Formats: sequence, structure tokens, C-alpha cells
Amino acid sequence: MIVEQFRTGGDRNFGYLVADEVSKEAIVVDASYNPGMIVRFAAERGFVIRFVFSTHGHDDHTNGNDAIRAMTALLPMLYGDTCSLTGIAVEDGARFPLGSLEARILHTPGHTKDSICIHVGDALITGDTLFTGKVGGTGSEEQARDEYGSLHRLMMLPGETKVYPGHDYGVSPISNIATECVTNPFLLQKDFNAFLALKQNWAAYKKTHGIA
Repeated sequence: MIVEQFRTGGDRNFGYLVADEVSKEAIVVDASYNPGMIVRFAAERGFVIRFVFSTHGHDDHTNGNDAIRAMTALLPMLYGDTCSLTGIAVEDGARFPLGSLEARILHTPGHTKDSICIHVGDALITGDTLFTGKVGGTGSEEQARDEYGSLHRLMMLPGETKVYPGHDYGVSPISNIATECVTNPFLLQKDFNAFLALKQNWAAYKKTHGIA
């Protein structure tokens, strides 16, 4: 399996291509700002893009969707969409075939109601749900509660699962579940109330702990 991380522009946005090396089938995730870069990478290496996903509907993750649709003739899919080729709906637990692999959809509401993570092999593309050492922003206590549940679900994945976030906001471009479980301050909180308090006081926490 190949996972290629692209710096697409915007606010330190990442886009991704995940490919099965044997079949050469690939998916693209969050092809924002510069989808042509990802499509060219695939073509130069003989990868055939089968599916295009967006981790959520915010413009900084979807603004390249029209362009990549024109380049690939594939409709970029968000949570709730149904693939016209396979009839598979983008919903929690859905599995999209990718050669000898499969892309599994995890619905992870919190940052947005439609947030998803995509799990392929030992890779987890987390969008704005989980960053390295940080988590996605929320605008209400309800959103924070949803996010708390989503994050703890992700923490049940194998520790070696690599975390590929939607932005280069964290302490490194890539992490893994085991590292996040023992270093991410949000995941170290004892309960939801502590998690929410950290969110509400994050600016002061960052200043105290020297976090950028």
C-alpha cells in the first residue's frame, strides 16, 4: 500500500492518495486547492483513481471537487452520498473495494455533523477530526460531545494505525494512534467535562505549554 500526502495549499491543507500497489487502484481524499497535483502523481505512477472522497463539507476541503471531477469523471463523495458505480453509500461502516484492500468509512461527527475518517490498511485519514497533538475545532458543547465520542472510538483502533490529518496543524505531519493516546492533551482528559474545559481554555493551555 502507498499513502502519499500532498500539501495542497490553503491553510496548511493536506490531500491524500492511497493506492494498492498490486492492482494500481487508488482513492483520493480532500483534493483541495491543487487537485491536478494529485491526479498527475497518479498518472505518472500508473495508478487508476477509483473513488474520490471529502472528509467533510467545509470549503477548504471541497474547493477542488469540481476540478477533480472534470479530470477523472468521478463524483467526489461526502458523508451521505451514494456511489453511482458501486451503489455503496458513504455511511458508517461502509467498505469500498480497492484492489486487495478496502477503504472503510468511519462517521466521526464533531467538527462537523458530516465528518468522516477513512481507514485503509494501517492508515487512517482523519480530516479535521484528529490532528497530531490536537483535535478539530467545535463551536458548541453538543459538537464537542460528539467529537469526544468520535475521538475515543478512533482510539480503539490498533496503536500502529498511522494518523494522516487534514491540516499540518500539529506537532508532526503524521502520527499514530498509540502516540496520540499518550501525548495528545485532549485524549488524556479523564472525562468529557475535562475535555470541554481544555477546549474552552486551549489558548491559555498552549501558551503555558509552549504549543504553537
